[in-house]
Amino acid sequence: MARTIPFDPSLLETHCIIDARTPLEFAEDHLPGAINVPILTDAERVEIGTLYKQQGPQPARVRGLELTCHRFPAIIATVTEAAKGRPVLVYCWRGGLRSESIALLLEMTGYPVVKLAGGYKSFRSLVTSFFASVSLPVQLVVLHGMTGSGKTEFLQQLPAERYTTIDLEGLARHRGSAFGSLGLGEQPPQKRFETLLWNAFRKAPADRPIVVEGESKRIGRVTLPGDLYEVMAASTKVWCEVSVGTRVKRLSAEYAREEYRQPMAEALERIRKKLGGPQYTELQHKLAAWDIPGVAQDLIEQYYDKLYYRVRKWEPEGTINLEDYAAAEKELAVICNEES
Repeated sequence: MARTIPFDPSLLETHCIIDARTPLEFAEDHLPGAINVPILTDAERVEIGTLYKQQGPQPARVRGLELTCHRFPAIIATVTEAAKGRPVLVYCWRGGLRSESIALLLEMTGYPVVKLAGGYKSFRSLVTSFFASVSLPVQLVVLHGMTGSGKTEFLQQLPAERYTTIDLEGLARHRGSAFGSLGLGEQPPQKRFETLLWNAFRKAPADRPIVVEGESKRIGRVTLPGDLYEVMAASTKVWCEVSVGTRVKRLSAEYAREEYRQPMAEALERIRKKLGGPQYTELQHKLAAWDIPGVAQDLIEQYYDKLYYRVRKWEPEGTINLEDYAAAEKELAVICNEES
């Protein structure tokens, strides 16, 4: 029987991580870098689970063998090809028969393998605990500013040797605004978002600040986990200034894509009540004429600036001007105490 070990983040760098669960379970969330090598299909898992409840474990195991034994050679080939000489860490939901089956097959072929104690469930508990009481060993810097300021673009161009940047909107695949989902694909499930975010914090070096954008508690359909939102609120807050003209240009450059035409119309419809009839109609006409600068200008003046930061109950530790990213980076360095 394969040795069982508790989860340690270092395993993600030293082992080939194999997830023996079904594709649906894997899609909901999985360990960072894991490869899905399912023992059972989604439908087969339901069948085996039903049989287990109705007739007990022995008939369920026999049926499991009937369904899966012909796949064993392909499973071993897939795992060994993915591992490329690295030892294997295999897991399933709770460290039960599915991971044990792959581990046994690998042991029979002489391949080094260990099982994850408690399976995915134990890893999930670790992620949940991390966010239940977020404690970071470095300075957390939160960039705030009006929609279209260029915060994301500025964040992405900060030098990696001086800052750790975590793109919350990128991980959530949503910009956090009414038009925030355009071009970013389907948002990840909540559990997947939390794992991606945990992994980003895990990788952060202990010798430089972490910089993120200020967000609402919700980013589209996902939520900032645990007390992260409160920790961000208590961290170093930086206000990003930029002119309305520059914001219009940046929003126009981001959204003036033909494939966004219909999704923009649908997004506009969703905020129709908040805009009011006349403003909605005006924006609808400008969108139909593909006057994206006009749409951006109106949204800034009639929607975004009235909705976001309408009441700011805090004072920033510093202000930077995002008209010029290079100059703004120098201003940020002073706030982060990197330069005198």
